[in-house]
Amino acid sequence: MCGIVAYIGPKDATPFLLEGLARLEYRGYDSAGVAVTGRTGGLKVRKVKGRVADLAAVVPARFKGTTGIGHTRWATHGVPSDANAHPHLDGAMGVPPAEGGGRIAVVHNGIIENADELRAKLAADGAVFRSETDTEVLAHLIAAHAAEGAELEDAVRAALGKVVGTYGIAVVDAEQPDRIVVARNGSPIVLGIGEKEMFAASDVSALVRYTRQVVHLEDGELATVRADGFRTFTEDARTTHRQPSTVDWEIDSYDTGGYEHYLLKEIHEQPGSVERTLSGRLDERFATAHLGGLNLDARELREIRRVKILGCGSAYYAGEMGAQLIEELARIPAHSEPASEFRYRNPVIEADTLYVAVSQSGETYDTLAAVQEIKRKGGRVLGVVNTVGSAIARECDGGIYLHAGPEISVASTKAFTSTVVAFALLALHFGRIHDLSPADGRRIVAGLKALPGQIREILDQSEAIAELAAGYADSEGMMFIGRVRGYPVAREGAQKLKEISYVHAEAYPASELKHGPLALISPELPTVALVPDDELLDKNLTTLGEIKARSGRVVAIAHRRPEAKLADHCILVPKSEPELDPLLLNIPLQLLAYHAAVALKRDVDKPRNLAKSVTVE
Repeated sequence: MCGIVAYIGPKDATPFLLEGLARLEYRGYDSAGVAVTGRTGGLKVRKVKGRVADLAAVVPARFKGTTGIGHTRWATHGVPSDANAHPHLDGAMGVPPAEGGGRIAVVHNGIIENADELRAKLAADGAVFRSETDTEVLAHLIAAHAAEGAELEDAVRAALGKVVGTYGIAVVDAEQPDRIVVARNGSPIVLGIGEKEMFAASDVSALVRYTRQVVHLEDGELATVRADGFRTFTEDARTTHRQPSTVDWEIDSYDTGGYEHYLLKEIHEQPGSVERTLSGRLDERFATAHLGGLNLDARELREIRRVKILGCGSAYYAGEMGAQLIEELARIPAHSEPASEFRYRNPVIEADTLYVAVSQSGETYDTLAAVQEIKRKGGRVLGVVNTVGSAIARECDGGIYLHAGPEISVASTKAFTSTVVAFALLALHFGRIHDLSPADGRRIVAGLKALPGQIREILDQSEAIAELAAGYADSEGMMFIGRVRGYPVAREGAQKLKEISYVHAEAYPASELKHGPLALISPELPTVALVPDDELLDKNLTTLGEIKARSGRVVAIAHRRPEAKLADHCILVPKSEPELDPLLLNIPLQLLAYHAAVALKRDVDKPRNLAKSVTVE
């Protein structure tokens, strides 16, 4: 979940390192640091508890070097502090190696599971530790092999051979400043190819200003990076061959574009992101969807008897909405489950079940581990991901790319919506192969085509929703309720509110309210109710009456305004097809959460304790 950057070339590394870290700060932001070296040797290191801006403030003008690494941290071992910030060295900062100073500097994303055992052995051999982190163990292991005369890449390989856990690392050696060694096992590392200079990072967003040519390392792979090129190889020193790919997105995609926050920008980008997800995939002639990336023909799809969807956080809730779509349109049993729990219950993998892994980044460790467990047992897995070339995309048998564009804010909005659109396409494709009629297929195709314009209508209400959110932001908590199609929307709405505003929020099926949660209803705990104009409208209105009878305040998200006695406030959304209504009902909840967080003066794009891409277990 941390951000890693590295540079080697003829220029001063520091400006790139600081800018790259600023672009990766959504991956972790409790501390940051940089280390540089060059032809004159020696390591210069600066690191601080705090944001990248705090780091930039303490980096002196003479802090220069042509080889460097940087890191922004999300704490796993040790509290946020200057000492626990990366990079980590094998000796003291600011002291020559001959006097006990550091020669090796390491930045690391992941968790070393046997760090305590390794630390004890190294300490017994005389190593002095200056932090509480697992990463410092790597610096001492690498230094021990480098001290015996090993080339840096061989020292890194030898050290990693003793490590149990996950890592994406970048390593520099003050005595071999002509190279950086990077390695990946469970946490992403991407190389960037420049003109007589090379870059590395944990995400392409740090690289796109400087190069569009990138190379994604595979798990178990290392690279020696020099100014004039790179060499990739395995932990047992076998050479591998990696061809560069081209990043599609422009640098503007990674800026706020005039919006106050990335989150608000990404909410407002949803009409365009939905259009990209749909582009080239709707077949009006046969009232179906084109999904060539599935790598499954019609006969193979007809043999599928059930669908299991796996994701974490918002991806899990998108999967719940996807399961509902698949069951309704294709009449195939479908279920969504947290990927983080899946592999630990020794799941039964069935040949006639299609497994679908959902991850915006394509690097979510829990989801990737679930995919690997399914593949190990012979199951068939599709990926629904936003990031081309990501680990989950490469691991799966086929899938659907979202094409939602880069999503920087920690809370997912446009990627969530595009994920549900992708599931609608998959459900339509499945349905037309099974028993969905051409008339119903045309109805869904028309509904999908109308979504971007309908989302724009909802976004036009942003100012009114901001005023509404300000009136509820100081509530002690909020209840979110919905029935059947609406329940996953309620869960996602509660998730958004709690993660960016820190207001406690609970989601329940509306039908379950009287079975316990009704005890919580009071004027101090408002309810956000999803009230679509569907076959359950009357039942939903009855639930609103039960809440109002107990003096609860109600915000209704509806197609038609309920009677004033049933709702204190109402946000109206355009009517779509019943199966697609959840997509539109969710958009006001994103705006509600955003504006509540702004009213409470929260750090909207970087909420406390969270990070964007969860690449640790």
